[in-house]
Order: sequence, then C-alpha cells, then structure tokens
Amino acid sequence: MSTLIVPPIPPSPRDDAMQLYRAFKGFGCDTSAVINILAHRDATQRAYIQHEYRAMYSEELSKRLEKELRGKLETAVLLWMHDPAGRDATIIRKCLTVDANIQGATEVICSRTPSQLQHLRQIYHSKFGTYIEHDIEATTSGDHKKILLGFLTTPRHEGYEVNREIAQQDAKVLYKAGEKKLGTDEKVFIRIFSERSAAHVAAVSSYYHDMYGHSLEKAVKNETSGHFAHALLTIVRCAEHPGKYFAKVLHKAMKGLGTNDATLIRVIVTRTEIDMQYIKAEYLKKYRKTLNDAVHSETSGHYRDFLLQLLGPNV
Repeated sequence: MSTLIVPPIPPSPRDDAMQLYRAFKGFGCDTSAVINILAHRDATQRAYIQHEYRAMYSEELSKRLEKELRGKLETAVLLWMHDPAGRDATIIRKCLTVDANIQGATEVICSRTPSQLQHLRQIYHSKFGTYIEHDIEATTSGDHKKILLGFLTTPRHEGYEVNREIAQQDAKVLYKAGEKKLGTDEKVFIRIFSERSAAHVAAVSSYYHDMYGHSLEKAVKNETSGHFAHALLTIVRCAEHPGKYFAKVLHKAMKGLGTNDATLIRVIVTRTEIDMQYIKAEYLKKYRKTLNDAVHSETSGHYRDFLLQLLGPNV
C-alpha cells in the first residue's frame, strides 16, 4: 500500500502549475510551497502538472526545479517527477554509467515484476538511445551479468499459482547444484531464479527449508558471493517479502556513521506509491523504531521534509 497522501479534491494541474511558478518567482524559491504541492500528487497528476507548466510557461518544469533546488532535495524531487518506468530507467542508467553503483542497479532490476521490467526496457531505449542489455554487458561480468540479463529478459508468470511438485523438484535441484556438491553449479541457480515466478521462488524457498533444515537464503550466501549473491538474494527476498527486504535496505543505509542518501532516496521515492505502508510496518517490527523517526534523525532541512511527507503519518 502507498503512503502518498493526495488531497480529496486536488487542485487542477493548471492551478498547481501556476502555484509552482509563483513559488519560483521573486528572490529565492519558496521551497516549502514546492514540496507541499509535489509531495502530495500521484504519478498521473505530476505528469499533468508538467504538461500544463510546459504549455503555460514554455519551459520544462524539471529544468526549472534543477535551477531552483539544490543537493539531495533536488535529486529526490527530480526522481519523484518521473513516471515509475522512467524513474527506474534513470536510476539504472546513472548507477551503471555514472556512479559505478552496481549494487543499486542490481536492486532495482531484481526487485521488479516482469511487466515492470518489460516497460522499463522500452523506456530505457527511447530515453537513452541504447538498450539496457548493452549497458549491463558493458558494466557487469560473469554470473552476475548472466543473472541480470536472464532476469531482465525472461518472461515469467506474475500470478500466485504454483505447481508444488515442480517447486519441490527445484528445491532438490538447487541443493544438488550447491550444498550437496563440491563447488557450485551456478547455471542451475541462474536458470531457476530467472525463469520462475516470484510465487514459485517463494515456494521453492519454503520447501528448501522444510527439506534441508535451513533457508535457501543461507544456501545462496554459502554457495555464491559478491554481486551475483546480491542479485540472487534480492530475487528470493523480494519473492518472499518485499516489505521486509526494503526495510532492511533502508536500515542498512542509515546504520552507523553517515547515511547512504542515494539508497535512502532511491527506495523511498520508488516505493512510496507501491508498498511503503508494508515497508514501514516491517521496519517498526524489526528495528523497534518508526521509519519516520529514523529518517528524521538522519536527514535535515527541506530534504527531510520532502522524504517525511512521502512517508506519510508517523504511526
């Protein structure tokens, strides 16, 4: 469930565009006014606002936001202005070609549904004039590259139906390919993790635990490493419980000295309209602290205000 709070009767996109223009005018930007509008509009409303702003002022709203905002707030708001597929494409492109943040790209790809990935591939090509597969080929290697390409391009069922016999068989096959033998047959892991639906992978994980006394996650940690392990773990954790997975990612981003703001922004902005209610519930259950409180203590200023408004009430 989303945490986005939209006004019961939202202003027209034209009114929003005019209010934003007023916030930009004069000496300095009225940043609070900008946040109060944009943090409370859904993806469709944001697209209409951008269309109206362009029509009225012959300027892209995103370009104006770039001029008016600074730092982490600018990064977060500009990402928020994209539609979901365009946002994912922008994040992955930057992770792969600018930041060398392979972990970020892996997280986004391996946590998305097949239909989201199909849309993402189309948008990526129209936006950047290159295929996402080419960028993955150029920036990753080995089994990690194989699992990303396999997961990205293989059609998978999205329903909840699972063939229990095949799931049980897959658990046995993974055990034979990993913990039962000396060395690991990575091809088997790549095939099952990239070809099976999320519901099926969750069932395989459950059978694995029943048959061998510990989790498939533990087996993956024992048998693989590095970015390849991260990809497999993301797939299995998101198949089992995406809320729990993203709560852990957020906690890790804020743990210890300093904050990984790139991760904080990426997860909050991309999950607000999808499942942030579940992520908040899991965060509270696991860390005995609300996600809002954690974000409040790790951020400041308008950047903090924007993230907290996306997260909704502190309950």
